[in-house]
Amino acid sequence: MTRLLFITLALALASCSTVEGVGKDISAGARTVRNAL
Repeated sequence: MTRLLFITLALALASCSTVEGVGKDISAGARTVRNAL
């Protein structure tokens, strides 16, 4: 379940991020995952 959630989050970030914002999106995504856990 956790893996599916992470993959879904990664795809969502990838679909709505710009090339310049990828680093920030990854950092935000990592924080979101940590907070969720």
